[in-house]
Amino acid sequence: MSTFWDRVAWLYDLVERSNRAVNTAAAARTAQLVPAGARVLDCAAGTGEFSLAAAKRAGTVLCTDQSQAMLKQARKKAARRKVTNIRFAQRDVTALSDPDGSFEAVIAANVLHLLSQPEKAVRELWRVTAPGGRLILPTYLQGRVGTAYGTMIKIYQGAGFHYEHAFTPETYRMLLESLNLVPVTVEVIPGRVPEGIGVLEKPI
Repeated sequence: MSTFWDRVAWLYDLVERSNRAVNTAAAARTAQLVPAGARVLDCAAGTGEFSLAAAKRAGTVLCTDQSQAMLKQARKKAARRKVTNIRFAQRDVTALSDPDGSFEAVIAANVLHLLSQPEKAVRELWRVTAPGGRLILPTYLQGRVGTAYGTMIKIYQGAGFHYEHAFTPETYRMLLESLNLVPVTVEVIPGRVPEGIGVLEKPI
């Protein structure tokens, strides 16, 4: 059955341009946080922008999404940019098929605000993060959106878009800290729709 994300995959990158400065900065910062040569998993990757950024430092990147239409767009972008250390697979961020500790860096960008139970996804992502590895969670902070952009989000909602949480930096940090995994850092990238980048380091 076609989902909202399948239907919008072909124009997703065009829509993302409306928040381009934040998206570009978030992808670049995420790439900086990837350990050099790491095995990377990117979940809910959409059209692959964070995967492609991470590939510049990673050994290998597994770019995953539930939507095959999104993955198709990601494959095209990787081919255009001649990125070869990347592969693609369909995955559910809340129920991964990968063994424990499979990846030195795990990314899930701009998805936690969409989930009714983001805690479930974070715990699953943490499970597949290797000891000594890093879980990187860039997430939109809709709780800090201005009036004009808030109106645009309402238009998206009319087309079928839905999100569960309008995080602020404070409530996003509280969510991650409530899991009692490890100390959490949250960096904020300001802009039209700000982004909070949560980072959790897994002990060896």
